[in-house]
Amino acid sequence: MDIFDILNMIGGLCLFLFGMDVMGKALERRAGGGLRTLLGRLTTNKFAGLLTGLCVTAVIQSSSATTVMVVGFVNSAIMTLKQAINVIMGANIGTTVTAWILSLGGIDGDSLFIQLLKPSSFTPILALIGTVMMMFGKSDKKKDTGTILLGFATLMFGMDTMSGAVKGLADVEGFRQLFVLFTNPILGVLAGAILTAIIQSSSASVGILQALAATGQVSMGAAIPIIMGQNIGTCITAILSSLGTNKNAKRAALVHLSFNIIGTVLCLCVFSVVKYIFAPQILNDPAGFVSIAVAHSVFNVFCTVVLFPMSGLLEKIVVRLVPDDKQKTEVVTELDERLLATPAIALERCHDVALDMANEALDAIRGGVSSIRQYTPELAAKVREGEEKTDHYEDILGTYLVKLSGKRISEADSAETTKLLKIIGDFERISDHGVNLLKSSEEMIEKKIEFTEAAEAELDVIYGAIDEILELTNRAFTENDIDAALCVEPLEQVIDILREQLRTRHILRLQRGECSIYAGFVWSDLLTNIGRTSDHCSNIAGCVIDMAHNNMNLHESLRTFRNESPEFREKFSAYTKKYALPTVQ
Repeated sequence: MDIFDILNMIGGLCLFLFGMDVMGKALERRAGGGLRTLLGRLTTNKFAGLLTGLCVTAVIQSSSATTVMVVGFVNSAIMTLKQAINVIMGANIGTTVTAWILSLGGIDGDSLFIQLLKPSSFTPILALIGTVMMMFGKSDKKKDTGTILLGFATLMFGMDTMSGAVKGLADVEGFRQLFVLFTNPILGVLAGAILTAIIQSSSASVGILQALAATGQVSMGAAIPIIMGQNIGTCITAILSSLGTNKNAKRAALVHLSFNIIGTVLCLCVFSVVKYIFAPQILNDPAGFVSIAVAHSVFNVFCTVVLFPMSGLLEKIVVRLVPDDKQKTEVVTELDERLLATPAIALERCHDVALDMANEALDAIRGGVSSIRQYTPELAAKVREGEEKTDHYEDILGTYLVKLSGKRISEADSAETTKLLKIIGDFERISDHGVNLLKSSEEMIEKKIEFTEAAEAELDVIYGAIDEILELTNRAFTENDIDAALCVEPLEQVIDILREQLRTRHILRLQRGECSIYAGFVWSDLLTNIGRTSDHCSNIAGCVIDMAHNNMNLHESLRTFRNESPEFREKFSAYTKKYALPTVQ
């Protein structure tokens, strides 16, 4: 083996790792919606969690990425520790898919069919197709599919280059002695763990082991302990990602480590008994691509089968290792940046937090309206607390969504990100108007201001209208209900007319000396805040309508709906009758 073989080996390794990284990230983007669906079906059922971890890892080709994702979910309180344990176990089985894909490189034979199955035969075609799709594909899905094909071709080309370069090591005595040394199970486990911890991917380290096996100097007796160690080494990624997280997230990372250490110890004991007592010949035979894939799968499936029934015990162990604080602290909703590694999941989390924000904002505005009728200190505190929470939500969501929009995401996810960025500002302003109404209520109490019976009756009408528009807006956003969204704009127009009618009626009462000038100031503030609240509801509903029509030109959409839609005129007429003011006496 000369210097050129070493350079080829380094180049092949770099291409292999690069191709695996590119393919994995493209798979995440391409399967974004599918990942959301899988995780949305996640329940406390142990088998559902196991299958979720298996499927997600098989799709994105990385148990480390799945486990980091799980740590982020647990840290964000969208997954319990019990659920995380089952998903992590499933991820360990899912990661074995990569080794089987890489085992294609070991196919050998003279027949045409066998030759066509060899990666060196079909990867150039995949690379060509992938390049064409990346360069000329108009949609993100086509570009991502092209990236997957090109990444796979690069990965397999790197694997082939690396395998060809290391074949010269078969004649190097030191290399042979090295793998004789690894027949010591403890040293083999340590070697596998260290290598995998350095490159932070058990799939990649298994691929490297398969490439080295091409020399014929790696026996099954040396390969099996190395495979065991690789499962321990891959835990470093989750451990690092858990730094700075809450207790349960640290426990989730520790579950991954504990599961693999316990599984390795059990398998190592069985392996040592078989090796030193029965001494089967297969342990002295050279390892190949397929035999390494088989050993990797058997090890991971065996560990899961043995430890799956004891998931409750694993939970108790990690809770004991990472105990709860004596003083409980209030949980503050945050967005975990670890989820940005999987943009589709990060966006789903943003949507969940935006729903919480919407509920807080609508509770605040309704509380503000209620305070005009019946003020209590408890209600005032609740309104102000809701407004503060809404401010916090806007701050963290705005920052997080801007970071998310800088990632490579699909067109649909990009549009959803834009929609959320627009909508959160409207919800924050709605909560502000709730506090403004509360301040008007406090001013009335402080200055002993009272409205006339006629004014109270008129307020009841516009209160009913604002309550309905809030309900429609909430349904439009939370359920993506287009019918509800289409009802918001005509009702907002009716509320605008009501405001003007109420202003005019107040001026008439003022002229007749039926109310004070101070009541007039409060009256004007109430109508202003109610009107602006309905404007923000219109903005939110307009964004929902725009998303349904793949158009983010809000004002143009609303203008077209008002001017050209018979449905608008019909709904406007119905709301006008429903919220008609009492006849002036």
